[in-house]
Amino acid sequence: MSGRRIKVQALTRVEGEGGLYIKLGPQDVEEVCLEIYEPPRLFEALLRGRPLEDVPDITARICGICPVAYQMSSVHALESALGVTVPPAIRQLRRLLYCGEWIESHTLHMYLLNAPDFLGFESGLAMAERYPDEVNRGLRMKKHGNQLLEVMGGRAIHPINVAVGGFFRLPRAEDLQRLVPDFEWGLQAAVETARWVAGFEFPDFCRDYQLVSLAHPEEYPMNEGCIATSDGESLAVGSFENEFEERQVPHSTALHAVRRHAQTPYLVGPLARVGLNVDQLSPTARRLAVEVGIAWPSRNPFQSIVARALEVVHAFEEALTILRDYQRPAHARVAYDYRDGRGCAATEAPRGLLYHRYDVTADGKIRLAKIVPPTSQNQAQIETDLRGWVPVALQDDDDAVARSCENLVRCYDPCISCSTHFLRVQIERP
Repeated sequence: MSGRRIKVQALTRVEGEGGLYIKLGPQDVEEVCLEIYEPPRLFEALLRGRPLEDVPDITARICGICPVAYQMSSVHALESALGVTVPPAIRQLRRLLYCGEWIESHTLHMYLLNAPDFLGFESGLAMAERYPDEVNRGLRMKKHGNQLLEVMGGRAIHPINVAVGGFFRLPRAEDLQRLVPDFEWGLQAAVETARWVAGFEFPDFCRDYQLVSLAHPEEYPMNEGCIATSDGESLAVGSFENEFEERQVPHSTALHAVRRHAQTPYLVGPLARVGLNVDQLSPTARRLAVEVGIAWPSRNPFQSIVARALEVVHAFEEALTILRDYQRPAHARVAYDYRDGRGCAATEAPRGLLYHRYDVTADGKIRLAKIVPPTSQNQAQIETDLRGWVPVALQDDDDAVARSCENLVRCYDPCISCSTHFLRVQIERP
């Protein structure tokens, strides 16, 4: 083991630019660094001085896969600062929009990014030659998620219909009804997907996670709730910055988050959400959670793909209920007055809890913005898991170890940005 170094120059099948460096000592793993080397994007600084109405459209550009999560967190935080409460009908339409994002994001990850790792393929395209029916099923599911985003948000990528107080325009009933047959198909396809991925062979690798996600007494958490942990805590969203802390690390341009008082990492994302909220899944997803034979909460990161599949079932089922029962609200938006204030909110992006805070001025401008994305919250936990995984994988040669570590990282679906690079592995031996 002594002197062995493994370096993944660029992680593949993740969103953005990052690498991995592992240094092994005589007896143990000396160093694991998940190296994010993209330049800072400075969105928080960009928002300062802008009209608060600009925030949803600007924050949507942070991610092309989960723009709705950034929009929802921003409008909820701004509405908190302004004292705005949207009516139940608008709130339900926001959940419908969120369902579309979970569907398109989760299916993309499961079928094209993560499933190839379990089935021994280098890419989703290579996997499609052997599993054409499954890949076509996943692509069609993603397409229907995008269609829902188009109807609700105006377009599938970076939707433009989300507004502080509601929406700029309401969807027409006939446009939503046209989606019903495809979403009925999608629900059955999602059930088949959950059974398919639950049959993958999962490494025996369980971690002592502290799970963190939103929790709500009446629904599966998407855009509201308290912050729950696997330690039994129930924290107000307003206490987020007292309980969680971002810090800079030398080897990454991305911040790492830890529990503030214990300085320990924690896990957000589908595995945490299902683990803490399995009883709030839709009826079909809840039955499948039992059928797949996994004891929830699972602490095996490789089983995240099953948690994602259950959430896709839930998203299709909840979306169908809303689509079938839709009655056009009287108004698209709630009126509001500017005031000096502060508001914060957290929603559940596909990859995990997303926190926003804004200070606004009496003339409707942004004085200060703070955004904590899910991937920065998972970074420290990913590195911790890699330290535990590397000794398990070291029986293989260096190329296999590098692939194995990449597979583990991809289980978190890290959203570094919107680009993908080819893999180059650099090994240094004494």
